[in-house]
Amino acid sequence: MSATTADLATDTAMRRNVRLLFFCQALMNSAVVGQATMGALIGYSLAENKSLATLPMALQMLATMGASIPAGFVFARLGRRPGFLLGAMGSFLGSLTFAYGVWQGSFLIYCLGAIPAGLGFGIAQHYRFAAAELATPAYRPRAIALVMAGGVMAAALGPELVKHSKDLLPPFLFLGTYLFLALMPLICMALLSIAVLPPAPPRAAVNTPVMEIVARPAFLTAALTAAVAYGVMNLLMTSTPLEMMLCGFGVSASATVIQAHAVSMFAPGFFTGRLIARFGARPVILAGVLLNAACVGLALLGKEFMHFTVALVALGLGWNFMFTGATTLLAEAHSAAERVRAQTANDFIVFGTVACTAFGSGLLHATSGWYMLNLMVLPALVFALWRVTRPPAPAA
Repeated sequence: MSATTADLATDTAMRRNVRLLFFCQALMNSAVVGQATMGALIGYSLAENKSLATLPMALQMLATMGASIPAGFVFARLGRRPGFLLGAMGSFLGSLTFAYGVWQGSFLIYCLGAIPAGLGFGIAQHYRFAAAELATPAYRPRAIALVMAGGVMAAALGPELVKHSKDLLPPFLFLGTYLFLALMPLICMALLSIAVLPPAPPRAAVNTPVMEIVARPAFLTAALTAAVAYGVMNLLMTSTPLEMMLCGFGVSASATVIQAHAVSMFAPGFFTGRLIARFGARPVILAGVLLNAACVGLALLGKEFMHFTVALVALGLGWNFMFTGATTLLAEAHSAAERVRAQTANDFIVFGTVACTAFGSGLLHATSGWYMLNLMVLPALVFALWRVTRPPAPAA
């Protein structure tokens, strides 16, 4: 086989495996999107104290944050495939526990399902890192963005599953949905069995301490930019349906806005990688910062349906540009032997921020109001702007 033919075969195999990771990401995210669609409704129906209706989702985000620790251990010792299989099993057990809680009418059991479901979602966040490791340096930004674009399929599949399966097993509303959602990680496991995934990273003679990795300017820029992107997005997205309700809009209107937001979050994944490859990660992140600032401006202009819709579309686009760019920067902030520790620390920071905004969004909206809530995110955006405009640190 000639060198050119061998290179072509290798490139074809790489792209095939990135596509498999795209579908795995879509399947795992479908379970999460489906849960987000109905979780609060089920929590409200099961909880005696109605103020606890969103507790299952809050617990799921905390478990997502905590997943970075066991994920890092498994990925470092055994490689990507066992780690992703563990995550899929967590999602599977979470869906079954949710289903059992609905069947028993138990809020406690339903809340317990959030723990394995959150662990599964947290481990699934590493699909983008696996894509970066599989890809050549030139293709890496596109591989990361393509895998993240799996959320587009999830945004369509998750709500549709809820819509068409919620009444399958009367009188238990949503019981059939959770049984269908349990199939998503099983299909994911089948795809993982045929994918070629990175093995366990090489063991360094002396392991670099995690705090030394975290202290690097390149790591801080990547992790803090990703945390700002996710934190700002989660804070404003979570509060939007509440503000729309107070403005007199119905559930269907807010659902339309959130759906448009979800598509704008993930659809750019089909071209964000090309933008990063052409212009670099930092200019794309700066464009994301400006889009998030535009979201705030639109939210302050008025409270008509179009204001909410366009603002959240801008928010989704801004999140995609910032988060994809930050993930690309992270790949340059560590060596091959350090990658799992760096990725674990990154996701702990990012999803710790998401958990805080999940708990704080409703409180800030209630105490400070919609306009002040939007203004509060501007300092974080200015901070991200400052981080990415600093001179780049040397790559690890």
